[in-house]
Amino acid sequence: MSNASAVFCAIYRWRLHPGAEQGFIEAWSRVTPLLVSERGSLGSRLHRGPDDIWYSYTQWPSAEAKAEGLARPSVDPEAWAQLREAIAESLPEIILEPVADFLVPLAHDGA
Repeated sequence: MSNASAVFCAIYRWRLHPGAEQGFIEAWSRVTPLLVSERGSLGSRLHRGPDDIWYSYTQWPSAEAKAEGLARPSVDPEAWAQLREAIAESLPEIILEPVADFLVPLAHDGA
């Protein structure tokens, strides 16, 4: 991976309120592309674990870019509110140091 040391990668984890899963996915799917197009995020992926914890892997060009991108007013206040309402518990952020990257981009289904 070229320039791997500058890239900021993290995993976010949440427990959601029962029944809030679809709304969380929809709101996350609205916010993420806006963070890419308007704030410089390198995107993220959302996963549901077998432990019923939801995981998001995210990348930004740097920790500074992430901080600057998220310090500005929300890209979609309604979707951010929907995300917050769905979350029963936020677990600590895990910051990752990229050392090798062979991940093949996923095909997008328009969601």
